[in-house]
Amino acid sequence: MEFKYGTQGVCSREITIDINEKDNTINSVSFLGGCNGNLKGIGALVKGQKIDDVIATLKGIDCNFKGTSCPDQLARALEDIKSEI
Repeated sequence: MEFKYGTQGVCSREITIDINEKDNTINSVSFLGGCNGNLKGIGALVKGQKIDDVIATLKGIDCNFKGTSCPDQLARALEDIKSEI
């Protein structure tokens, strides 16, 4: 199932996440805006990973003292998705 998440406080504007609901793994992640190469790398690294593992790894990462980052926004999006499925 595909989810879209509007980011806050970071360069990317939106994250599109495709989840395999049968086993709570990530099929794909793509970011709109932001640092293209780095965000493609994050998408490649989280592909096939369990939602809980990605949240535990990425939650709380900070970018330039903003209190959040694109990886942190992905973790927050995944927390929202978990509450929906």
